[in-house]
Amino acid sequence: MKIEVWSDFVCPFCYIGKRRLESALEKFAHSNDVEVGYKSYELDPEAEAKPGQNIHEYLSAKKGMSFEQAKSMNESLGEQAAEVGLTYNFDTMQHTNTFDAHRAAKYATEKGKGKEMTERLLKAYFTDSELISDHATLIKLAGEVGLNEDEVTELLKIDDYAIHVRGDEEQARQLGVQGVPFFVFNEKYAVSGAQPPEVFSEVLEKVWQEENEKPELQSLNPKKSKTTYCTDEGCEIEE
Repeated sequence: MKIEVWSDFVCPFCYIGKRRLESALEKFAHSNDVEVGYKSYELDPEAEAKPGQNIHEYLSAKKGMSFEQAKSMNESLGEQAAEVGLTYNFDTMQHTNTFDAHRAAKYATEKGKGKEMTERLLKAYFTDSELISDHATLIKLAGEVGLNEDEVTELLKIDDYAIHVRGDEEQARQLGVQGVPFFVFNEKYAVSGAQPPEVFSEVLEKVWQEENEKPELQSLNPKKSKTTYCTDEGCEIEE
């Protein structure tokens, strides 16, 4: 089974949704036969690389709400994150542009480290309050998951892997994705949002059964007709 996940590294529900999907997979009997891949999506392509305001101020301006309302909303998100074992440090979080982070993640995927880099970038942003648009930070994080730092340094200097990021974003537009996280199972079933683990479990079971169940054959022989057939013991005629 293939699961494709569109997400962004500054999306609080993306990290929560990731954990909830992982929780469902832990209980799924066929989890070893499931391949999860992460797709690029930018919630704010116009975001500055170096933030001039904290996350509460950013949300307040973006949503047209008071600073206090923004902080309260973030605190609520932090509580939801804690329920799945995550720590969100909103007061020191550095909201930023994620395009280069997505490029680094694409490189990591090519090198077989996509899952590790995705997890590290999310933790770096939400828990460690690191500036994930900073090239030195991206190089350091890449090294931590076992990637070649020199290669990451070089790809960040030019536009390597940009076409891969744009390709994911174009695919999202074609699918009608309006927000993230967005999960696609076997290119057939879509789940939008950080759904509870039981929802993911239900989808996993449904997709698995549909893709692997053997159709039951029904006899179409007319009633009271003679049946003629052969086996390895010979041919028979049944009355």
